[in-house]
Amino acid sequence: MKAKKNSPVNKGHSFDLETKDRIDAFKRKISKGWEEEYNEYRNLWEELPKNRTVRDYPLLVDLETVSRCNLSCPMCPTVTQEFLDKRVLPFKRGQMDLNLAKKIIDEVAGKIYSLRLSWIGEPTLHSKLIEIAKYAKGKKIKEISFLTNGYKLHLEYFKKLVDAGVDLITVSIDGMDEVYNKIRKPLKFDETLKKLTDIANFKQKNNLEKPLIKIQGVWPAVKENPERFYNTFKPLVDLIAFNPLIDYLHKDQDIIYEDNFACPQHYQRIVIGSNGMAAMCSSDDFMDIDIGDANKSSIHDIWHGKLFSNVRNKHEQKDGFKEIKPCKNCFYPRKMEESESALINGREVKIESYINRSQEVGK
Repeated sequence: MKAKKNSPVNKGHSFDLETKDRIDAFKRKISKGWEEEYNEYRNLWEELPKNRTVRDYPLLVDLETVSRCNLSCPMCPTVTQEFLDKRVLPFKRGQMDLNLAKKIIDEVAGKIYSLRLSWIGEPTLHSKLIEIAKYAKGKKIKEISFLTNGYKLHLEYFKKLVDAGVDLITVSIDGMDEVYNKIRKPLKFDETLKKLTDIANFKQKNNLEKPLIKIQGVWPAVKENPERFYNTFKPLVDLIAFNPLIDYLHKDQDIIYEDNFACPQHYQRIVIGSNGMAAMCSSDDFMDIDIGDANKSSIHDIWHGKLFSNVRNKHEQKDGFKEIKPCKNCFYPRKMEESESALINGREVKIESYINRSQEVGK
C-alpha cells in the first residue's frame, strides 16, 4: 500500500481582531488595479502547496534589505549573540548591497506578484530603502511591502514611501503604554501612536488609500485589553492583527507536532538574506540551510536547484522535517489549540496558541 503523503499546512498568517467588513475593505484596497491577478495570487498561495507544484518563479520574494535591528525586543532572535555572529557582523553590518537588490528585482519583475523588503531586521535602517522600493514599483511589481518597528515612520519619511509606490506597511505594536515601552524600548508608545495618527490624517486629507497600514502585536502584549487596543487603532489603520507568541529563541522542549506535516513555504516564496544568501523559508532565522547564493546564481536557478529540491523532498517523507534543524524548531509544524477568547465590541474572537507554548514575552 502506498504511504500517505504529508500534507502542507498553511499557518503563515497572523490572527486578526477585525470585522468581516474591514477585512473585505482591506482586500479591496490592496488589490485595486490588479484585482484578477490578486485573486489568482491568493488562490495559488493555497493551491501550489496542496498540489506540490513548483511554479517557474515563487509567488513572493522576501528581500532582507537589513538584518540588523535598532531594538532589543526580548522575544526576537536578533537579540542573541548567535544572530549577530552569523547574520550581521560578517558582512556590511547586515545591509543588502543596492546593486544586488536591483539585480534580483530585474530578474523577478513580471514573474512574481509580491516583493517584501524585509525579513528579520529593521528595513528602514537601509539608507537606500526608498530607492529600492521605487525601483521595484517602476518594474511593475504589483505589491511592495515591508514590516517595521515604526521608529522611522514619521510623516516626512512616510511621504517618501508614498512617492516610492509602497503598497503595504506592517507595523509591530506590542501592546500599549508601559507594556509597549518595556518590550519595544527605546521606542515610546505615545510617540508611535502620534506617528500613526499623523499618517492617518495625511492619508485622509490627500484622499490616499496606499500605503495601507496594518498593525500586529504578540498576543501576550495585547491580551491585557484587546478591546482598547482595537478601538485605539481602528480609526488610524486598515487592519489590526495579532500573533501567538512564537518560540523564536528555541527554548521549548515539550513540542507537539502536526501529523504528516509538510511545509507550504517551499512552494510559495523564497527569502534572500541581506548578504545575498538564499534561505529555504522565512523561519530559518540563522540561515543554517544553504540553498544558494543570489550573488552568484539567479533566483530561478536557486528556486529549481538541487539544494531546494532536497528540502522539498525531505518534507514529503514522514517526519522528514524533523531531520532539518530549522524545521524541527519552527512554529509551522507545531499543533495549535484554542486557548481563550476575547470580546471586541461585543464580538467574540477566538485565540489560538501553540500547545505547550509559554505565552509570556521573553520565554
